[in-house]
Amino acid sequence: MSLLKDSLNRRDFVRSAAGVSATLGMAGKALASRAKAQSGRVLGANDKINVGVIGVGGRGAYLAGEFAEIGEKTGACKVTSVCDVWQKRVTRQKEKHQCDGYLDYREVINRKDIDAVVIATPDHWHARIALEAMDHGKDVYLEKPMCHTVEEARQLVSTVRETKRVLQVGSQTTSGDQWNKARKAIADGMIGQMIMSQGSYHRNSEEGEWNWKIDPEAGPEGKGDNFLDWKMWIGPAQKRSWDPDRYFRFRKYWDYSGGIATDLFYHVVAPMNICWGEPQFPYKVMAGGAICVFKNRPENPEVPDREVPDTFHLIGEYAKGHSIVLSSSMANSQHIPGLIRGHEGSIIMVEHGQFESLTPFISVIPEKRVVNDEYKAKFGDEPIQIPVEKTETITVHITNFLDCMRSRQKPTLDVETGARAQVLISMAVQSYREGRILYFDERNWKVVAKPPRA
Repeated sequence: MSLLKDSLNRRDFVRSAAGVSATLGMAGKALASRAKAQSGRVLGANDKINVGVIGVGGRGAYLAGEFAEIGEKTGACKVTSVCDVWQKRVTRQKEKHQCDGYLDYREVINRKDIDAVVIATPDHWHARIALEAMDHGKDVYLEKPMCHTVEEARQLVSTVRETKRVLQVGSQTTSGDQWNKARKAIADGMIGQMIMSQGSYHRNSEEGEWNWKIDPEAGPEGKGDNFLDWKMWIGPAQKRSWDPDRYFRFRKYWDYSGGIATDLFYHVVAPMNICWGEPQFPYKVMAGGAICVFKNRPENPEVPDREVPDTFHLIGEYAKGHSIVLSSSMANSQHIPGLIRGHEGSIIMVEHGQFESLTPFISVIPEKRVVNDEYKAKFGDEPIQIPVEKTETITVHITNFLDCMRSRQKPTLDVETGARAQVLISMAVQSYREGRILYFDERNWKVVAKPPRA
């Protein structure tokens, strides 16, 4: 039986606001009672949803703007608070949205008038803040990747089930129409037995990916808007002295990110899980890659630039007999089409560009030497273009989240689908770092070194 159908035990999971251990000893009736006591406000059809945005750097500020714009156009929501560990960001967003601002995320989730939180912090904080927010009766829009580890994915699935909160993973790519069209084409038999999915994510720049500009005035000793709460930012990660490169360029370091796998491959893996139709965890995962080009910091050639590879690839195999192959480099920009291969045909979802790039159609390419008369009678033996509705996916994705807050239905990228994507990419990171093939024991939600027993 799938672990998603079993009760998941949370009592051994240790979490805290800033890395201070606090063992949760609640289960059964006590946990149900707490969830009921801390359930969120019941939203009527015309009630405005109050949103708090936690983490208002580049991505978080963008999301705050999108929620605010949707609220202004429809009246569905309003950004009522923002939070960040850097005072300058708090000040800017507080003034922009005419709302309250905080340096401590607990100030947001403790507010009874907040209905939903948007979490756009570095990856190592995603799960902890989401778990606490749901425990306080908040629905959650959780920026991708969903979390940082396989165990955190398990806890998020468990907590959504226990608290009945709505959690939308913020990979807006999944709200594109092409995934559902591909899913239907597969279900209709247009590619026959599914064999392999493939995709890529390639970029190239002189300074290397994630080397964002450093503000030399910001830091734990900064005054006024320059103050940055480094201790809070580190949180559950390994304690370190202030390092602006780690703060401003966190995606280069294992403590806070999985690099290419978590930043980019999530945009590929999550929609593939929608296309496939049936819920599936990977059975076997292997990964490779290297730091090929960006070995030293652009402004200081004597200092190593990153821990994560600038070139990375993975293979994930599934018990139902198909696999996924993904490749990426931050030192070469040539793309590989995103497609799903079957014995009788292939579906091309992304012809050119990156995976979030929408095209006006998906293409189905029959395998002419294989298809039989029955197939030809249904679909013919020439390539077919299936029209795709052109939408602004971020607007669709956020609107879906807000609608689900009212209906209490599952959103497009719900926690369980998000967890299946997260397990693959987190295992790929572990495989790369350990230099070995890994297996997933779904029954016990464990990453293991040998194939688990059936």
